[in-house]
Amino acid sequence: MASSPKVKRTTKPRDGAQNLLRSQKDAYARLLNQHQNGKFRSYLQELAKQQVEESMSTSVSRSVNVVSRRKKGNSESSYSVDSLSSQQSRQMADASICLYTDKTSYQVTCTEDQGIMELHKATAPKKVPSKLQHKRNEKDIKMSSNLVGSEEGDSQQLSCSCGEEQAKNKSKKKRLKGNLAKKDEAECGPEVDLIIAGKSPNKNIKSPQTQASKESLPQNNKDKGTKGGRGSRKQLFEQYMCTEDVSAGLERGELLKGVLRINPKKYMEAFVPSPDGSADIFLDGIAARNRALNGDVVVVKVLPPEQWKAPDVIVEAHYNEDDEVIGKMKNVSLHDKGNELLLQHDFLYFYVVFIFEQKHSRAASGFLKFLPNKNFAMFSPVDHRIPRVNLPLADCPADFVSRPGDYENTLFICRITHWPADNNFAEGRLAKTLGQAGEIEPETEGIMTEYDVDFSEFSEEVLNCLPQDLPWSIPAHELSRRRDLRKECVFTIDPATARDLDDALSCKQLSDGNFEVGVHIADVSYFVEEGSVLDQIAGKRATSVYLVQKVIPMLPRLLCEELCSLNPLTDRLTFSVIWKLSPEGKILSEWFGRTVICSCIKMSYDHAQSMIEAPDKHFSAEELPPCSPNHRIHEIQEAILDLHNIAKQLRAQRFEGGALQLNQLKLSFTLDKESSMPQGCYVYQYQDSNKLVEEFMLLANMAAAHQIYRTFPELAILRRHPPPQSKMVDDLQEFCDQMGLDIDFNSSGGLHRSLNENLGKDEYAAARREVLTHMCSRAMQMASYFCTGALKDENSFHHYALNVPLYTHFTSPIRRYVDVIVHLLLFTLYLNFVIYLSIEEVHKLASHCNDRKTASKRVQELSSELFFAVFVKECGPLDSEAMVVGVLDQSFDVLVLRYGVQKRIYCNSLEGLKAVHFRKVGKRPEMTLVWEQGDPSKESTQQEISIFTLLDVQLKADGAPMKYSAVLKRPSAFV
Repeated sequence: MASSPKVKRTTKPRDGAQNLLRSQKDAYARLLNQHQNGKFRSYLQELAKQQVEESMSTSVSRSVNVVSRRKKGNSESSYSVDSLSSQQSRQMADASICLYTDKTSYQVTCTEDQGIMELHKATAPKKVPSKLQHKRNEKDIKMSSNLVGSEEGDSQQLSCSCGEEQAKNKSKKKRLKGNLAKKDEAECGPEVDLIIAGKSPNKNIKSPQTQASKESLPQNNKDKGTKGGRGSRKQLFEQYMCTEDVSAGLERGELLKGVLRINPKKYMEAFVPSPDGSADIFLDGIAARNRALNGDVVVVKVLPPEQWKAPDVIVEAHYNEDDEVIGKMKNVSLHDKGNELLLQHDFLYFYVVFIFEQKHSRAASGFLKFLPNKNFAMFSPVDHRIPRVNLPLADCPADFVSRPGDYENTLFICRITHWPADNNFAEGRLAKTLGQAGEIEPETEGIMTEYDVDFSEFSEEVLNCLPQDLPWSIPAHELSRRRDLRKECVFTIDPATARDLDDALSCKQLSDGNFEVGVHIADVSYFVEEGSVLDQIAGKRATSVYLVQKVIPMLPRLLCEELCSLNPLTDRLTFSVIWKLSPEGKILSEWFGRTVICSCIKMSYDHAQSMIEAPDKHFSAEELPPCSPNHRIHEIQEAILDLHNIAKQLRAQRFEGGALQLNQLKLSFTLDKESSMPQGCYVYQYQDSNKLVEEFMLLANMAAAHQIYRTFPELAILRRHPPPQSKMVDDLQEFCDQMGLDIDFNSSGGLHRSLNENLGKDEYAAARREVLTHMCSRAMQMASYFCTGALKDENSFHHYALNVPLYTHFTSPIRRYVDVIVHLLLFTLYLNFVIYLSIEEVHKLASHCNDRKTASKRVQELSSELFFAVFVKECGPLDSEAMVVGVLDQSFDVLVLRYGVQKRIYCNSLEGLKAVHFRKVGKRPEMTLVWEQGDPSKESTQQEISIFTLLDVQLKADGAPMKYSAVLKRPSAFV
């Protein structure tokens, strides 16, 4: 989840009402000018000199294309603040600098062969002078910010973007004309205008001379900005660097590559993880993102120092003493260490120079807006992180122009095809009409489309890969090759509504007092032949997607709900790991192999929990699901109790060994059987029966990880979890110290113990634990799959939360494709088959599975949010206690304890609130709410808000579809 930036952003006041803010900013500006005449200015110039050293040294080797263009009398010039004198730099930092480029002479260095974008690394990159970068003034950035994500002034803003803006800026351009120097000859000739990522994993980015596809190469008149003959368009975004410069910059450590995360609550803020994991790189504003969307793999570069927001830095640097400011700024540097950049300060300002891979689907759900006197319509995405899109009127419904009001509440899908560098608005095509906003199915389809979830029916070609002779039974020759466990007491424990049962358990006590414990996993690889069409579609989907009302399966339902599912009283093929365990959970022996089982009963977590809670009770057949006549209920109950006792030992050993568990509240729903509308909701309770199953699945996954890594040290696909970001952990440690909380952040085990032992024993201790868990989760990095051959340092294989050296996923092949590959590796291990996977193939597969798992998780969250919004609308308003989890200057976030949801409460929406006073004591944010009294003769009353404060809130539906808000209930003492 996106972390809060470490920079206090100071925006320019829009009117005279904010005199205090303006005076403060003027003070900061005066202070900055003082430093610019002293050591501070010298340091900035030295840092700028270091950053452009190579560009200046190679400026004499201009490209032939650049020279030829200039000989033709190119009237449009490009300027770099770096190439100007310090005086000119200061002038340009206060002006609106426009970048004008002759795009017709550029070639696009990208390919749209439906492939993952990769740079050439086989040959040494050509040294090409780096492209000059430019700054837009604060007003231009603010204009760009207002256009994306704002609901106001669409027609007027679009009009400006289409040419009317030139008239407004004509006088400004004249003023700038005298300050602009000639175009620097170090410009890189081949430029990337738009990067279109495809889907074939085997294609690299072609050389700069490669012809781009029609979709990725905009028409010349678009890029030249000559719509309607109105002349040149102001360029709002930087041109992308050419591939040679990107490759060379990454090799030298001057550029960074990472996944872009855009804050969903504050879309102006974006982040890229730093290579060393110590902190997030902050990208401030839409211009800095340079047309990249959430999830894209981007290459970023630090802005020249003269483009940093110096007043913001001074605020954070405690501007009392000159030396203190200089001391803070001296840490702002980039150090080359191999191919990594070590970030030494929070306040480096970065911007995107290249989109390495487009991970975002470029699809969005939203609404159409009619624009009078235009031959196009505007599409406004629901997700404000996505730009507004101009699309042809021909794509719109036939009567949209004559009756636009009829479509105000209609949800559409739009796909972005192009985003010009000279326009705040992207261009796209309307893909589909979903239906009425606010209805569950249209909203759900919109969510799945945005996150590129394949919810189409499986094709005939795929279904032909399945067994055709039904009912299917296990062939005799296959039975002869497997260990037969059909007479053993094997059972499943799953959610009551589960249909894809991919794991079963068994346990029996041996004569020596030890136990034989088995974990039996559905043998999906038997049905999914490697390289088949079925294998390809499963690999593409990579995971099942669990929505509130349905599942989008990875495999056809015949497999995931029948032939592979470990349904009771039916022979099923499995891959098993069987241990001999002591009563204390010590592993005495281990066996892996292919088996056949017959589950004797399908139990829910509640059934197993009832047996754990009443160990002496004799359960009748009526209290349980249908059971095999070959196994008595008492035998099943004994097995569950033995597993529970061993699981407690394993769990205690795990946490004593340093494991960490950050369980966050999960909302569950009861649905109407006919309409699938939510009838009720509750916070899911994690019980001992859940922990029982979890412990043995973890044990099996760890055992599988060791097996495949031992046998395939270069091809094993494992799961790693890096430690949390050190800067965020340090901040959190400081906050907890100021709050008087004894929380140990030195290790995963220390954090787990302190979260469970040091937060008190009162009725709200669990709520405080949830709040801290939420705060700790923000500092955590994502766990991810990887190929061992692609990650050479074995120390980086470590899983932080589990605190184990090797881990993988083996236990859910019906719903996770990684597990199918792990089964394949184990299969070749025991049957001595040859495996034909390469390191590159496994690496790309791991990366793809990471992407799909992340998307699936987000879709599941959005589905839950959707259903809860419907529930609030149908059954609200809803009252609950809440605990504050975060405080901002004009709002605060709360955890609604009854429903486990987090919402932001905006102070300007609170009736009877007279004033808000925000302050920060170290890392601890606090707020004072001043309430008006019902009796005017009485003085106003104050209410203190800080993290862990208990409040009464009310959830109620908003006017917009699928929206609800949390409102602070005014304390009765203040009424």
